[in-house]
Amino acid sequence: MSLLHGVGEFFAMDIGTNALRLIQLTGDAKHGWALSKYAFVPVDPKVMQDNSAAGKRKMGETILGAVRQAGITTKNIAIGLPAGKTFTAIIEVPNASKKQLENTIKYEVDRYIPMSVDEAEFDYTILGVSPNDPSKAEVLLSSTSKDYAESMMELIEGLGLNVIAQEPEPIAMARALIPVGSKDARMMIDLGEKSTDIVVMYEGVPRLVRSVPGGLSKLVKSVAQTLSVREDQARRFILKFGLAQDKLEGQVFRAMETDLEMFAQELSNSVRFFQSKYANVPVIGIVLSGFAGVIPFIAEYMEAKTGIQTVQGNPWQLVQVTPEQQQALMDVASEFSVAIGLAERDND
Repeated sequence: MSLLHGVGEFFAMDIGTNALRLIQLTGDAKHGWALSKYAFVPVDPKVMQDNSAAGKRKMGETILGAVRQAGITTKNIAIGLPAGKTFTAIIEVPNASKKQLENTIKYEVDRYIPMSVDEAEFDYTILGVSPNDPSKAEVLLSSTSKDYAESMMELIEGLGLNVIAQEPEPIAMARALIPVGSKDARMMIDLGEKSTDIVVMYEGVPRLVRSVPGGLSKLVKSVAQTLSVREDQARRFILKFGLAQDKLEGQVFRAMETDLEMFAQELSNSVRFFQSKYANVPVIGIVLSGFAGVIPFIAEYMEAKTGIQTVQGNPWQLVQVTPEQQQALMDVASEFSVAIGLAERDND
């Protein structure tokens, strides 16, 4: 099993809190991508969390149904690993030849991951010389528990599929969102249902990867409680009116304000942490995705709070889609960052 590398024709699957997202692309990073096949399948969160034999069987049936719905025929699949199930960090080791670096990482990995090496699956990518210290090399290190990785492999391969890669979701998300050709420091944000992934990219590679608790469901509960409405209605208010001050007398914004303040503070904290290592490198932009990519006026709010230019990102920026595909995906397009990032992995 590989956490960071994959080969050949494959499709990507993002197993979210309440939906499956499948996507297969044609083309490559050099010549451009085109959307070939896709599926978005809502799933009861209880099914996602059910680790019983019956729950896994139901999950397997749902995955195979999504594959059939998408019309996917290849058996090769790349899957995302939730940030909460992985440890991802950028470490520094003494600079040396590639072979020596590989030996150093393999023999000293237990110094960097929060679990016993015997209990972990890990992988790494050598990023190059540290911008801070030419005597050091930077390495992107990712790990997950062996039990979790093997349970995912057992589930997926038990369906007749071939897992060619498992990758932390924040890494995949950032790949889809990073502006084309960007080498300066930018922060990619994916606001999910239960948590938020944050990645700072610099010189085209991740330099800070973290996940914080709290997603759309937290905002929904705050609005539902404050306005005394059902949660499904609160969700519609948030996605339709967002932070607008002239809608519902600004009640939706005020109900979310405390949560939004905390969210903005997490972004500012991440910038400070990044700059504690890269002191002379300003973060020049924030790119929002997931639910943050569609909530009205959230970009303007975060820009005002952080002082950093903030935009709602487009994970489809490198993917050619037909008008029919665009129409079909309109309501859920912003939720495909992880799936698209997985599908945009290097095929070589």
